[in-house]
Amino acid sequence: MLNEDQIPEGYMQNAQGCLVPRANIRPIDIERDALVNEKMEKIKALQAEMRAVKASLLSDVDAFVQLSGERYGVRLGGVKGNVQLLSFDGKYKLCRDYGQLLTFDEGLQAAKELIDGCLRRWCKDSRPELRAVVEQAFRVDKKGRINTGAVLGLRRIEIDDPEWQEAMKAITESLQVLDSRVYVRAYERDPSGAYHNRGVTPRARPSRSASTLRTCEVGYGDGIEEGC
Repeated sequence: MLNEDQIPEGYMQNAQGCLVPRANIRPIDIERDALVNEKMEKIKALQAEMRAVKASLLSDVDAFVQLSGERYGVRLGGVKGNVQLLSFDGKYKLCRDYGQLLTFDEGLQAAKELIDGCLRRWCKDSRPELRAVVEQAFRVDKKGRINTGAVLGLRRIEIDDPEWQEAMKAITESLQVLDSRVYVRAYERDPSGAYHNRGVTPRARPSRSASTLRTCEVGYGDGIEEGC
């Protein structure tokens, strides 16, 4: 494909990279091309502006949270702290949230074998609903992916059996973080008191660990509320 400055005057480049005389192109195709290119330039400019806004927004929120914590000699939220900032009248709310993309390594297969061993050993004594929960947890979707939330949910089932507990340990140890993202969500409160989302700004960050995320709220008053 040629760059625009390499295309001779009076020609247009088609999707196959061939040069076509403008005289041989239908007027509607020329108009469509002009419209798409004009709008794409505006979209690219907006994307660049949004990237700058996101970076500035996240930096300013981080700086404010650090400043607020310094009043008490503490660091609020840590590296993965979720934070809420409210305007003085409560009309606007900014929320910084962290999310992680989780997966499992080959240790998950060992956990599955241990769980299957439990179900076979318990045989008739095992509850049908438990077997259904296990089968649902390890079911893959059309893209071959396992629902990590369903698998992790098995750890909440308390069973006093060494093999089952070993399987839960294998699930925990096989958990890996593929990616981490930080979001800043903007909310505006309507007259009824309900908040409505006014935007989401995701940005990928290097993965660190699979520890549980903490949630902290920072207000503009004298107090600081933290909830984990």
